[in-house]
Amino acid sequence: MRTFYDEITKIAGTVVTVKATGIGYDELAVITTNQGSSLAQVIRLEDDQVSLQVFGGTEGLSNSDKIRFLGQSFQVPFSDDLLGRVFDGSGQPRDGRPQVKAEAVEIGTPAVNPIKRNLPDKMIETGIPMIDVFNTLVGSQKLPIFSIAGEPYNDLLARVGMQANADVIILGGMGLRHDDYLQFRQRFDEAGVLGRTIMFVHTAADPVVECLLIPDMALAVGEQYALQGKNVLVLLTDMTAFSDALKEIAITMEQVPSNRGYPGDLYTQLAKRYEKAVDFDGAGVMTVLACVTMPGDDVTHPVPDNTGYITEGQLYLRGGRIVPFGSLSRLKQLVNGKTRDDHRAIMDACIQLYAQCQESREKHEMGFELADWDERLMKYGDLFESKVMDLTLNLRLFDALDQCWDILAECFKPEETGIRGAITEKHWPKTAAVA
Repeated sequence: MRTFYDEITKIAGTVVTVKATGIGYDELAVITTNQGSSLAQVIRLEDDQVSLQVFGGTEGLSNSDKIRFLGQSFQVPFSDDLLGRVFDGSGQPRDGRPQVKAEAVEIGTPAVNPIKRNLPDKMIETGIPMIDVFNTLVGSQKLPIFSIAGEPYNDLLARVGMQANADVIILGGMGLRHDDYLQFRQRFDEAGVLGRTIMFVHTAADPVVECLLIPDMALAVGEQYALQGKNVLVLLTDMTAFSDALKEIAITMEQVPSNRGYPGDLYTQLAKRYEKAVDFDGAGVMTVLACVTMPGDDVTHPVPDNTGYITEGQLYLRGGRIVPFGSLSRLKQLVNGKTRDDHRAIMDACIQLYAQCQESREKHEMGFELADWDERLMKYGDLFESKVMDLTLNLRLFDALDQCWDILAECFKPEETGIRGAITEKHWPKTAAVA
């Protein structure tokens, strides 16, 4: 049992600084006050000055209060009793049910050694054509969704969670509105996947330090399930809220700010979480799909900018759709050549024709005379947007590929698609009318 420390030298915002020695970074502490006790975590060490982030805030604290360090970092209990449960950012039940009693595992541990990882080679089917056909999600991939406020990014994450072929779904919600959290829970329940889902939720009204713990708890639990051989999908929303929490604490700590006020180690902090995605050699897989909102739709903002350097592609969500231009899954080529022989050909042809459709639409808007080819391109674009890009669609991969063939056949002749003759002869719809 460690002794108490009572030489509190500073209280600023939700951060307390105390004079102490022999303390470790991320170590937990209990602050005892006249009103009870509060949990805190070490966030900075400078000589004998130890700074702690107080979970419940510093209201009611005084310089004479006592601090006892626990000699361990934050831990989260792990067992199958977590399934179907909802917890807050301090690991306490948010669903009104009892605390889970199980062996605890540390959070925030280092990423897995690369030599212990397998090369990603397993497709995660989501039922969303714009992902499965054009930007395939691969097991152990870390893939962000770049969006702006007002876009249905949480709805998209919920759709992926409900439809993906995953054994365990873990949601890490940061800065969520209460109705967003309830919507996730309701949709998972209605889809029948709540029993294999674990939710760690931080709302905008909760202490800022709990926002920082959400991804670490979600990833720590997901890693344990992956070690058991499970296919785990971790959904994180919103990593910009996580980064803003980092910035808020850095300002309180009076750190020298970097780009737009974010701490200088923003890249490291983000990479520490994203790099937890892994395909274990001889065990399971953990995949990370994270939402990143872009203030002002600015992709050069520090959060999406740093995220783009770490992750393996990105999905752009605009106008309620995953747009094909700019969206990219850098690992898709590892799996889409193994799905069906026409997958890559359809992927390339549909996007090329859609790009030409955009050019024809611009000609139309500018009042230029349109050729028959332009008319057919615009017809194709309308069909492609309604029957492939619409996020309400739920199609298995092969059905989505067949849908693409039907759209092509309705607008073009086989030789106009740019697809090899051997592929069109095999897959061109037999009942297609001549365009």
